[in-house]
This record gives sequence, structure tokens and C-alpha cells, in this order.
Amino acid sequence: MHEWALAESVITTALKAAEKEQLDTITEIIIDIGELQQIEQELFSFAVNDIMKTYSPKLKNTKITVNIQHSTLRCKHCDSTWTFKDIEKNLNDDEAEAVHFLPEVAVVHSRCPKCNSPDFEIQAGRGVTIRSIKGTKK
Repeated sequence: MHEWALAESVITTALKAAEKEQLDTITEIIIDIGELQQIEQELFSFAVNDIMKTYSPKLKNTKITVNIQHSTLRCKHCDSTWTFKDIEKNLNDDEAEAVHFLPEVAVVHSRCPKCNSPDFEIQAGRGVTIRSIKGTKK
């Protein structure tokens, strides 16, 4: 599942960052997930917590915060902006699934709701980012 792979990547990245910063424990990880990733937040949080149990004692009491970053798309023709939710209802199941795995394909399956141009950019709402990692040193 997509959520499990992302969760494992977040944990391994956090552990590498903690090692680099010489942290003995990680007390908090704040994660931003773009709306276009269409992550099932409950499943992702479950996966992160489950994976943390099997990794390192550094993660024993780690608080995980997941924030969903809303999308912003901008038409290059008329400069109009909109969100993924504005166009999501027009996607069939296959198109929605394609966007789930590769958000950049949203430009293939969508058009500007104002002028119908296919020429737009994704300004926000994609990707997974570790915003911060907090921990302690001995």
C-alpha cells in the first residue's frame, strides 16, 4: 500500500536526521502531506505508529503530527486558481487513482474550471515533507 511505503520512508528519514543531529530520542515528528497524494490519513498514521514499534528505541514515545496541505492549482492562461477538490468530482476512478500515485498527472486529467485551458501548474498540495523533528540529547 502507498501509505505504508510513505510511512516507512518518513521513519527512516527521521532516524537518519536524528543520527545526523546526534539525537538520542525523537520526541516529535511533524509531517505535511499534500492533498494531491490522497493519503488515507488514518491508515498512514496507523502505519507510522506500527512501523515505529519495530525500528529503534529512539522512537519509543514519539508524538506524530500529520498536517494535510491543501492544494492550489493556477492556470497559466487566465491566472485563475482553484483546488483539487474543485476538479476531483470530474475524475473517474482510474484518473483519481493515477493522481493518487503521481500527483503531477492531475494536469493530464484536468482543465482550468474558468477558461478550460489544460495549461496549469500545481503550486501547492503535493508531496510528503517532514516539517520538523524534535528530540533530546544526553
